[in-house]
Amino acid sequence: MDRRHFMKKMAGWTGAGLAASTGALGAAEGGSAEQPNVVMLISDDQAYTDFGFMGHDIIQTPNIDRLADESLCYTRGYVTTALCSPSLATMITGLYPHEHHVTGNDPVHNLPDREGPVEPLKKHFATLPRVPKMLQEKSYLSHQSGKWWLDPYSLGGFTHGMTEGGRHGGEGLKIGREGLDPLFDFMDMSRSEDNPFYLWYAPFLPHTPHTPPERLLKKYQDAGPRKKYYAMCEWFDETCGQILDYLDQTGEAENTIVIFICDNGWPIRADWDNRPGKGGKGSPWELGVRTPIMVRWPGHVNPTMDTQTLASNIDIAPTVLQACGLEPTRQMSGLNLMDRSEMKSRDTIFLENYTHDMVDVDDPAASLRCRSCIHRFWKLILWEDEIPDARLSGPPKGEADVELYNLARDPLESNNLASDNPEKVEQLTKLINDWWNPHAD
Repeated sequence: MDRRHFMKKMAGWTGAGLAASTGALGAAEGGSAEQPNVVMLISDDQAYTDFGFMGHDIIQTPNIDRLADESLCYTRGYVTTALCSPSLATMITGLYPHEHHVTGNDPVHNLPDREGPVEPLKKHFATLPRVPKMLQEKSYLSHQSGKWWLDPYSLGGFTHGMTEGGRHGGEGLKIGREGLDPLFDFMDMSRSEDNPFYLWYAPFLPHTPHTPPERLLKKYQDAGPRKKYYAMCEWFDETCGQILDYLDQTGEAENTIVIFICDNGWPIRADWDNRPGKGGKGSPWELGVRTPIMVRWPGHVNPTMDTQTLASNIDIAPTVLQACGLEPTRQMSGLNLMDRSEMKSRDTIFLENYTHDMVDVDDPAASLRCRSCIHRFWKLILWEDEIPDARLSGPPKGEADVELYNLARDPLESNNLASDNPEKVEQLTKLINDWWNPHAD
């Protein structure tokens, strides 16, 4: 059954240096002036609530707000798991974490120094479909910057990049915080070579350390204990605006698909008082897994603010591939975000939650904490009977083994309705087990 239907390093990297490394990937090998460029804008540790267009009354994100107005924007977007490494791996492969095996940020044998070998995981990842690698068939050049765990960047299929060593991005983590020149150099080079490009911008923003420019911190000085985080959100917004402005100034905007998403929600911080909702980064709750997902492609996508349809980061890979003239692999079960009919027909998405550190890179279920599904506006969370070592787990388990919420009435999951709705629990449990049941014989 076709699963798609079952559901220059920062210093010294010049444009000339980039051009010299393009090798045989020339425009003559399948390239076309009509092929769209692709720009991925990926926020790091930002809750779905923390944008102006999503209703935050303090944080200012004018550039992302404008992008939302110009995009097909799904406000009910989700990541399959609320942790950066597996979330990013899903965006690249179009697979769930239990399929690509990147269930956490580090293999457990890396503890406590997190510097142990990850070669088994890298070896497996190299066998998977990866969007930048597949795009090379159409003469795309691709550039990685920011967060990327499975170094070097070439393991993700990128032709160019910044991460070569380092636990979660190495030199790539300088992007945004220390300017955007490597991205502009890459886009200039791609344009001069007449190659379409795929750009991965996943900066270490608004992620800690929260070190915003003084001018932004001063702007939020009366905003309370979260003021540095608020300033970081606006700093990220500014850098996105610089990239969008570049596309306008170079005339590339009309032929560029811009996709925006967060890798996961904001982290739990004891010093951030009066925060509404529960959970966050690493958790299965809304403040961990929900994110706006938007697609802008002028002349091809009608700007729409969609507040009903369910979208997922597993949809990004098939969306990009189809727009660029390639077919998704049979294992990719995501939908094309730009196919409104197909998207609106979806009524269920699935999520997974794992320990921060991978217990066994060959057995994803060994790290499993819970599975979830969202069916229309009902959400079910099924916790595992035995949760792996608590020191690896991140946010604590919920108070009940089964959690059921009506998100239309209770968007921040304060009222567990499982005991009062056994039939709904049974219905959604079946959906989850039919999707993936690691306990099946």
